[in-house]
Amino acid sequence: MDRTESLLTGGPGATAPETGPPATDPAAHPVPRPTPTPADPPAGRDPRWARPALLALLVTTGLLYLWGLGASGWGNAFYSAAVQAGSESWTAFLYGSSDAANSITVDKTPASLWLMALSVRVFGLSSWSILVPQALLGVASVGVLYASVRRWYGPAAGLLAGAVLALTPVATLMFRFNNPDALLVFLLVAAAYATVRAVETASTRWLALAGVLVGFGFLTKMLQAFLVLPVLAGVYLLAAPTGPGRRIRQLLLAGLAVLVSAGWWVALVELVPASARPYIGGSQHNSILELTLGYNGLGRITGDEVGSVGGGGRPGGGGGGPFSGQAGLLRMFDTEVGGQISWLLPAALILLVAGLWLAGRAARTDRRRAGLLLWGGWLLVTGLIFSFMSGIFHAYYTVALAPAVGALVGIGVTMLWRARTAPGRWRGYAATLILAGTLATTAWWSWRLLGRTPDWHPWLRPTILATALTTAALLALLDLRTPRTLPVTKEFASGSEPGGDANSLVTPGRAGRRWTRWVVAGVAVVGVAVGMAGPAAYAWQTAATPHTGSIPSAGPFVAGGFGPAGRGGFPGGRSPGGGEFPRFPAGGNGAFPGFPGGQNGAGQNGGSPGFPGGGQASGVPGGPDGGAGPDGGTGQDGGAGQVGGGGSRGGGMGGLLDAREPSAEMTALLTADASDYTWVAATVGSNNASGYQLATGEPVMPIGGFNGSDPSPTLEQFQRYVDAGKIHYFIGGGGFRANGGSSASAEIAAWVAETFTATTVDGATVYDLSSEG
Repeated sequence: MDRTESLLTGGPGATAPETGPPATDPAAHPVPRPTPTPADPPAGRDPRWARPALLALLVTTGLLYLWGLGASGWGNAFYSAAVQAGSESWTAFLYGSSDAANSITVDKTPASLWLMALSVRVFGLSSWSILVPQALLGVASVGVLYASVRRWYGPAAGLLAGAVLALTPVATLMFRFNNPDALLVFLLVAAAYATVRAVETASTRWLALAGVLVGFGFLTKMLQAFLVLPVLAGVYLLAAPTGPGRRIRQLLLAGLAVLVSAGWWVALVELVPASARPYIGGSQHNSILELTLGYNGLGRITGDEVGSVGGGGRPGGGGGGPFSGQAGLLRMFDTEVGGQISWLLPAALILLVAGLWLAGRAARTDRRRAGLLLWGGWLLVTGLIFSFMSGIFHAYYTVALAPAVGALVGIGVTMLWRARTAPGRWRGYAATLILAGTLATTAWWSWRLLGRTPDWHPWLRPTILATALTTAALLALLDLRTPRTLPVTKEFASGSEPGGDANSLVTPGRAGRRWTRWVVAGVAVVGVAVGMAGPAAYAWQTAATPHTGSIPSAGPFVAGGFGPAGRGGFPGGRSPGGGEFPRFPAGGNGAFPGFPGGQNGAGQNGGSPGFPGGGQASGVPGGPDGGAGPDGGTGQDGGAGQVGGGGSRGGGMGGLLDAREPSAEMTALLTADASDYTWVAATVGSNNASGYQLATGEPVMPIGGFNGSDPSPTLEQFQRYVDAGKIHYFIGGGGFRANGGSSASAEIAAWVAETFTATTVDGATVYDLSSEG
């Protein structure tokens, strides 16, 4: 136990009564070191079971996140292609380019790609070399969360917090996937740990480190990393044991650390001439500042995202995009999102309020309250922004809530458990009833969530409910019939509050009967296990299911929800290639607004002209409801030629949300004479391009970036590339234009169709740009 721990607490998680006015500067106003009470564990020493339990937690988490990982293939091929490019070109590595020839970047800052690209450089390109670093980040996140919670609340709280994080379904999903969220969560949990250390001793170094970690969070997923920034700063400003002037100066220094660690890359991109770097994907004017503040910034809040797939769901029914659900206070509990994150969300909110009640009117520097405010603020600020944002929102974003949910559950349960035996009859009874009520509420919500998948292990639903309600009743009855003198068990006494003897197992008389203590402890263990059974089952199902595409979803299929587990689904529909899509406003026959080929896809209704080539998929561009032009000719309402392949080779929205899997014939065609060209092919949309690039190992130009709506390249630039002999083939299909954006990709597709002769390979239309036009 360090000096500040002894000064402010009677062990981790407890606070000694403050005497006199609040301290300002410890050097100027030293506070006497209190004499340890008998309840204090030896300094810096955990119970003997703590380290083996932590090791078991980390090993189990590693097995859950690593087992069968290669079944997911390239995962999100959009990022895998950028990783492959970064492993081939240091320029692509620095900027996060989609291809090694550096035509355009991904639509995020590149830090999440760096670790994976380094792994590929060392171990070679494979699914494992890309996904294993993500899984290890998950194990590290669990370990750092344990360390953060354990310092102030003891190892039992830390273990419970880590277990909740590990078994949250969306965490299992994202730590087995290659989206940026895995690194973002690790960096933010590490920043919270650094803040905890800074609060303990008013440490400038730890606070600056927290700023650096948040800054690198920005380089991972831009402004989302800053959602926790006001919470971390506010907790330090409130609880650090030093004067207000010093606290403010330290926070300004930490803000500078954020600015430098996040801003160096932004400054680099802005200062390097556009001709000397790749185009910034996701922007309409080749600007990282535009991407930061627009498409990936305020646009996500307001829904004004030029060039995006479609906005989120605004309250009142307006603006509902195809991937976002309905914005509002209950979004985290709805059909699309609930099974991903909300299993223990009601419990976390109840325990937050209960913990603050137990903290009461404590000293300013009280750690119990500071920790609750840190994790509670993280949960509330991030959760409310996710709930009400009108721009693009995906259910997997909620992995950012999982550490806060885990911490609050671990902290709240252990605080209430200790409070059961604290002085004061009604306080102890209240703590018991809150614990029982929280378990019952969790069981009821698990019943509701499992009811959304009634055909998936139907026995699980009544079993969890009956066991949890029985356990809650037993806990309440046993505690209410036991005198308040029953001490805290050793498992929870490490870091207990003053007044409980950690070395006493029982007290004399009937109240100290061993069987009573063991029965109560056993009931508590069963309660924790049954409370986590629902998310654990979903996490296991998620780990056992391969996941690919741009919009993965945890857990089994939920009717009316996000789509089947394993692939980027659609609300109420099937995954790409399934041949069945939901209807959207102005989409016509299941097509998306702005897709070529839907009845209202283009022309008068604002979509883009048809793209040449591709197979057919019912109800999607180029399918039976589309136009008839074989090479992409467009009619008044956007009838178009065939776009996108069928089945696993890009059917439906393959090329937008999932990568194509080219055949051996197509791969051989593209790799022939590859060394003679800068790009072996060009095609509309980054996902469309990524499948070909990963199959061939050669650069493929993603025209228009992720959505096909970026002006990169323009028609004039593309024509110059063709004239210079830099591009071998153009492959039809992919991309669409919605919510504004450039029409350059459509212009390029139309020019290619008019100028070159089409052939069909692997169900896709291919144009040889090296032939005479």
